Amino acid sequence: MPKNKRPLPRTSNNPHNPREEDAGSQANELAELALAIAEQEEVPGPGPGPDGDRDAELLAAVRKLLRKKRDDVLYEAIEHARYTDPEACRLLRGRIEEEAATLRLRRDDGNEYEIDAFLVPLFVRSTGGLVAQQTFQDAGAFEALSASFQAAGLEGKEARVVLIQHAYDLAEIDHIAFSTLHEMLREAAASLLEKKLQPAPTIEASIRGWTGERFAPDESAIELRFLLGFSLKRANDPFYAVPKDEATADAWYSARQERYRAWTVEVAPLVRRCLAGDPEALHVDFLYQDLFYGAKEQGVAELTTLGTLSEVARTLAAKGLEADQVHAAVAPIDAGEHIVLRVNLYALDGGTPWGSVEVPVDLAADLGAEIDNLCDALLSFGLEGVSVATGFSPDGHAEGADPYRAD
Repeated sequence: MPKNKRPLPRTSNNPHNPREEDAGSQANELAELALAIAEQEEVPGPGPGPDGDRDAELLAAVRKLLRKKRDDVLYEAIEHARYTDPEACRLLRGRIEEEAATLRLRRDDGNEYEIDAFLVPLFVRSTGGLVAQQTFQDAGAFEALSASFQAAGLEGKEARVVLIQHAYDLAEIDHIAFSTLHEMLREAAASLLEKKLQPAPTIEASIRGWTGERFAPDESAIELRFLLGFSLKRANDPFYAVPKDEATADAWYSARQERYRAWTVEVAPLVRRCLAGDPEALHVDFLYQDLFYGAKEQGVAELTTLGTLSEVARTLAAKGLEADQVHAAVAPIDAGEHIVLRVNLYALDGGTPWGSVEVPVDLAADLGAEIDNLCDALLSFGLEGVSVATGFSPDGHAEGADPYRAD
């Protein structure tokens, strides 16, 4: 037997210590369960009936894998679903992300709590870029910023909220796996429930340092950063109860969005003081506060849009053109392992395109929503108009094109 071959693991005949399924089998079962749920016309929450039973089974399986830190199974299941059924993939990924960012706890006194991890995505504009050593040097500004979430009505008055004293870059956020985030929730909950600092090695390890682009001192910079916080509340806190009636729920969310907009105006000076020694040298744009993965998705999507518009601007500048002298056509293109949205730029009187920009799209993404978002961004850039096409001819002419009109 070759010496470099690993020995097979011993099997056990003990029924109380069965061998665990391999990651591939567990991932396949999870993806198939998500597919079975997605194939229903509606996806109800856990409850009586076979569909509710399947949903409860999926949630139980995800929670178990998070407790056992089986990120390999969770990520493989999402990847399997991505190539099987886009809707099933979105459903599975949504369930996993929500469970990873939320933890339910029962105390010895019988009280039940829930803690979640939220992010506030920020785009920071400056000359020369942010300097890590200059961030969070203003203790008063950070203390006021931390308290502002409850003062502005973004979190309940009875909740306990903690904000991490760091502005995460995308690479740091990307490095936080599902089970890592779940462990960070446990550490934050321990400190908040005991009302004193507890060891938090996982949270500390998540602050790895910025690794992104560096800018020249006189260069204009736009950087994506995330504020990470944890909110602990009683499981039955009425502040977080979304009305069941659709119209009332819409009004509930609208009211929160208005409070959030007001909050961004109020805390923008505090955020600038936290991020630089010279706060007036920064401009900060806020995206919406959301659970960890929803906010991350917002930030990545906006970053992609900014990159696309920058490419369009460079193309027009090279041709000496203004935006209102150009019409764009957008069409999905099959690129084998993935899909891209191609943007062709044309003169108003037609002809072959002046240039093209391609935007990669996840196979599991909602393609219609991706096209709408891209067209809206192109129109906001000031182009004369945008069309949605079924494809492009070999010489670049749009085929089956219809004018895009924003709702």
